[in-house]
Amino acid sequence: MRLGEAAAGIAVVLAVAGCGVNTRTPAASLTGDGTPSRATVTRALPTKVLVVIEENHSLAQMRSGMPYLAGLSDRYGYATDWSALRHPSEPNYLAIAGGSTFGVTDDAPPATNAVKVGNAGSVFSQARRHGRSYATYAESMPSRCALVNSGEYAVRHNPWTYFGADRTACRAHDVSLTPFAGAARNDNLPNVAFLIPNLVHDAHDASLGAADQWLRTHLAPVLASADFTSGRLVVIVTADEDDRHSHNTVLTSVLSARLHHRVVRTALNHYSLTRFIAQVLRAKPLKAGRTAPDLRTAFGL
Repeated sequence: MRLGEAAAGIAVVLAVAGCGVNTRTPAASLTGDGTPSRATVTRALPTKVLVVIEENHSLAQMRSGMPYLAGLSDRYGYATDWSALRHPSEPNYLAIAGGSTFGVTDDAPPATNAVKVGNAGSVFSQARRHGRSYATYAESMPSRCALVNSGEYAVRHNPWTYFGADRTACRAHDVSLTPFAGAARNDNLPNVAFLIPNLVHDAHDASLGAADQWLRTHLAPVLASADFTSGRLVVIVTADEDDRHSHNTVLTSVLSARLHHRVVRTALNHYSLTRFIAQVLRAKPLKAGRTAPDLRTAFGL
């Protein structure tokens, strides 16, 4: 056991949570303005991370067009020099989940591109190997681990479906949006969770304003949870890529009760998120995540 884990004194109780894990410690005390007290939230390293991915907008566009997210970013923290890796969308999702783009250069479904990923591991299989819990919550997905597009569900935005060697676990834990709010409210989100909006609510087929309102609705139980207010849970909201006009610089918001008005100007990228997920799992980062700029150090987490 590492010193940080011993100091934390956290008992990890696996519970499928839907699909979740429960790391219960006493709820945080609050300061007069309702923010968690610093004494409460600095005792332990983060044990959970929730990743939310928006679509096809730059840092400047998201800062101006998503006032709710911009407000959270200002309150907690965000990066000003965060680079997506490629165009179009799919390689960026694969990079976050697997530490590589696997040579994928298009948005083809798993029937075409899973062979390129091969037997590679993902952050989900990594969590399982280390005795942690994991889930994806995908809005509008017609069935668990759905491998084809359906209505507003875009399989290219659900990276776990491309890791064919992990298909059994995907079918068990890659679920619809339905159980998400209850899991968040009851501190049952897993150690690694991806929250995937549909094409309307990720700003792909509709406005940034619609995406922002969706975030307001679905992050509310997360930010009110004891997991978040204690500092155990970190929420990271990013975009897969920009609109091809801003050098692929996207807004990445790092929401943690242990951050206060933190603006990070260090150059970071999507592999930094792969690396951070591994750190939360106390695991070795996958592939390019091993040498990626360190999000945790940059934000002081």
